[in-house]
Amino acid sequence: SLEPVPAMVPGEICVGGVGVARGYLGRPDLTAEKFIPDAFSGVPGARLYRTGDLARFLPDGNIEFIGRLDHQVKVRGFRIELGEIEAAMMAEPEVAEAVALALDDRSGGKRLVGFVVPSDGERVEGPELRGRLQKVLPDYMVPSAILVLDAFPLTPNGKVDRKGLARLAAERAVSRPEFVDPKSEVEKRIAAIWREVLSLERVGLNDNFFDLGGHSLALMKVHDRLESAFGRQIPVVELFKNPTVRTLASFIQGEGPDASARQQREERARKRREALAQRRAVRGRRPAARRV
Repeated sequence: SLEPVPAMVPGEICVGGVGVARGYLGRPDLTAEKFIPDAFSGVPGARLYRTGDLARFLPDGNIEFIGRLDHQVKVRGFRIELGEIEAAMMAEPEVAEAVALALDDRSGGKRLVGFVVPSDGERVEGPELRGRLQKVLPDYMVPSAILVLDAFPLTPNGKVDRKGLARLAAERAVSRPEFVDPKSEVEKRIAAIWREVLSLERVGLNDNFFDLGGHSLALMKVHDRLESAFGRQIPVVELFKNPTVRTLASFIQGEGPDASARQQREERARKRREALAQRRAVRGRRPAARRV
């Protein structure tokens, strides 16, 4: 049964009144699905048209379009509106167009993949954008990968070809980098954790966590095990920013892009400690003042 929803609660837009058509020509099945009895009208035989559009009333009375109901998906037990993910990506000023899809992963489940086209003159980095989305979306709604394209493929009627985007994502996943064995102890630990969490036989030095089928929930498992293995706190955002074994190992070993600034701070602190120790030593060597 249909029930009106209060402001700010998403619901399907239904259209009623004298302007509603009788149905789809030659499609009795679709007519029965979309043209339903109008329970809110006192007119006998009145019908509602179910648009399939998801929206919500704003407090000021305006209607905010969210997306299509047929773009609702279920991923790892959560029902997700892909339009909300697309809106979050579009909120970034350097993004001109955005699409989110739920695609099959290697474990037989679903994973979220984002696709974006940069605004003119702008540059978009997938891992960086994913890190920002984590601040505004629940973990289960953050795409496991974001592909940056020059333009979206289109269908003959000018709409975004979502099947074409799915094929592009599959091609990117197939074209994995040449396998390189992890060498250092840190790299081997990271690869072992990835293999365990993702149920993989092997993980290479340059393999991307998200291309291997990783997603935000799997990333949280990896995060907990990394902190336990290395005995230190590791910001979750760094796992998004360093999606390969090589880059993550560099960060953990203090060789990432922030290492130089950190080393400079540590060096300044060391010099301050040495200067303080010298001043104390000088004070300790001064002869005691004689009484006159």
